[in-house]
Amino acid sequence: MARRNGGFIGTDGLDAPDPPTGVTATAGDAQASIAFTAPTDAGTSAITGFVATTDAGDGATGSSSPITISSLTNGTGYTTRVYAINAFGTSAASVASASFTPVAPRAFWFGRTTVNVFYSSITSLGNTTDWGYAMRYAARNSGTASSSTRAVQCGYAYDATSYIDQLNLASAGVGTSFGELSVAGSQSNLGFGNSTRGILSQGYNSSAAYTNVLEYVTIASAGDGTDFGDMTIARILGSACASTTRGVMNAGFISGSNFTNVMDYVTISSTGNASDFGDLANYAWNSTGSCSNSTRGIIAGGDRPNADNQNVIQYITISSTGNTTDFGDLTHGVRRLGAGASATRALFAGEYSGNSNGINYITIASTGNGTDFGDLTNNETDGPACASNVHGGLQ
Repeated sequence: MARRNGGFIGTDGLDAPDPPTGVTATAGDAQASIAFTAPTDAGTSAITGFVATTDAGDGATGSSSPITISSLTNGTGYTTRVYAINAFGTSAASVASASFTPVAPRAFWFGRTTVNVFYSSITSLGNTTDWGYAMRYAARNSGTASSSTRAVQCGYAYDATSYIDQLNLASAGVGTSFGELSVAGSQSNLGFGNSTRGILSQGYNSSAAYTNVLEYVTIASAGDGTDFGDMTIARILGSACASTTRGVMNAGFISGSNFTNVMDYVTISSTGNASDFGDLANYAWNSTGSCSNSTRGIIAGGDRPNADNQNVIQYITISSTGNTTDFGDLTHGVRRLGAGASATRALFAGEYSGNSNGINYITIASTGNGTDFGDLTNNETDGPACASNVHGGLQ
């Protein structure tokens, strides 16, 4: 206990608090949010505040958890410790957090018409900037999953081989091979994941039929996909979003010209078959775009039988099964979308009247219509794929 033998700094360290516990850091753009549990033993006086410091000497104070440390360097790894303060002094340091690395939030666009990769700075409106090259063309509605430093995606190959490619998101360059899915035919996949595990569907199989198979990869370690389980419906041209724990798949073709508005979900850390989540409202959509932050999933655009491309945006609360709720509208109808997000903002781009380079954005927490963000460098006839290095703020 701190009382009589606790903290070590101050006029009477014996009466200072015990150190905080359970320190965790969530990295952001040049900052980190430091969460912790206050000590149960506050010493002989009430706790008046807390100090969070990094191993590089950066620090911030606050009256409770969490505390935000600002002015960090993007791309640099840190750990942090927290101290508790009362009238008698300052506690010993907490156990250090796990290492974290702040990053500038970016959405990376993989071309369908070229192998070029471009990125958008999610916090700043404007056109895309060149990043490098993917190993192969993005498949139509290509499945992607990402960590803060690596994206994996199903590339498109005319020999119908189920390639998984990877791209370094920390430094510009050229994509390389990651592995393969077990069933040949990778066009029209969907993908999602948390910062460590990516889950990919297989789209067409080698007989040009649709499949409900899901496979997973460990994003940090190149290798072939491993069986995860099955979706409730075999589909192509669907989309997916995820929290740290749950992935939700939606929409798509189920056969011929038949569409579905059914949503499935899985627990990312546990292999097994998908369960019913709910339905997209009013529309049976094809080629939607989906992304999320840690709590809310956004589904936008797409098309449906005998109708033009859709501009409708819908949302779900990922932790709660149920049907979608109306969010607002994109600036125009669009299908075959790529979508990427930070914790606060989502970006969408896709095919419009044959091709398009326009990017829309929304504020995830607030319902409303999409707003023009900027332009892709190239028009994308079949729409781009997209991955985010902050994956909705989950990193």
